[in-house]
Amino acid sequence: MANRHLSRSIAVQSLFEWDFNGQPEGIIDRITARNIDEFAPGLEDKTFVNQLVHELIAERRKLDHIIEKAAPEWPIEKIAIVDRNILRVGLWELLFADRKEVPARVAINEAIEIAKTYGGENSGKFVNGVLGTVYKEMGEPGKDDIPVKKRRVKDIPYEDMPVEKLGGAVVYARHSDGQLRLAFVHDIFGHWTLSKGHVGKNENEEKATIRKIKEEIGVDIKIIEKLAENEYVASNPEVGKIRKRVSYYLAEAFFQPLRLEKEKGGLDDARWFPLESVPELKLYDDIVPIVTRALNRLSNTV
Repeated sequence: MANRHLSRSIAVQSLFEWDFNGQPEGIIDRITARNIDEFAPGLEDKTFVNQLVHELIAERRKLDHIIEKAAPEWPIEKIAIVDRNILRVGLWELLFADRKEVPARVAINEAIEIAKTYGGENSGKFVNGVLGTVYKEMGEPGKDDIPVKKRRVKDIPYEDMPVEKLGGAVVYARHSDGQLRLAFVHDIFGHWTLSKGHVGKNENEEKATIRKIKEEIGVDIKIIEKLAENEYVASNPEVGKIRKRVSYYLAEAFFQPLRLEKEKGGLDDARWFPLESVPELKLYDDIVPIVTRALNRLSNTV
């Protein structure tokens, strides 16, 4: 079921963040609730995702021990954080879930699909290998069951895909030394990037950008001009492929210390950078042209 797949994805995202930041167990409810609100506001089966993260954390030492036995060359701390949490979710379902609701092969296949979405190039094969080893040790339950034919989601032409609108900005401010600075946020994958967020109801892209920048880094901005529109295709577990369309603006702010939104999933820092330092930053390829355009515009005001 798409709803269960989405719940598993939210569980993995929440456990990844919790594990990455080394947070106490008690914080997982807050992380999960925020991820549901942000990525699955219409999720009906919240009980399932909450049960999954709680029971997985309670059993994680037992799960990690089994993972290490199935992959002895990979100590648990050496496995990529996203991969080990996908393994934990898949293994918990394989061992403890109601077999009538989640057959063993469904648990493995779900984990593989999530690994392909959120993990690295070889994550799917790695997850398949580890869970497959455990499955064989269990005696391959359900091996001879007649599989239910999986309903395929019909491919949607690009022009017919749902469009999700977002707004973001290259924010600049003049420091007391007279020089301009640009604001960037840093994500947990090691990149500096631009603040952006979803366009809400009764908002246009400019209003959404102003709101999001205030929420995310604590500064008020004035939109100067539109820089570019960036569009890409993403997978949504509920509706399939969607087009994400991000409108980026050049925006002016008053220079002040940046304040990263508390418990902002996926981000761990926010800073101002002098213009000459920006080319040295590790940026995502798709925002380099946008930042470059902003630098060219600002070169006339330095």
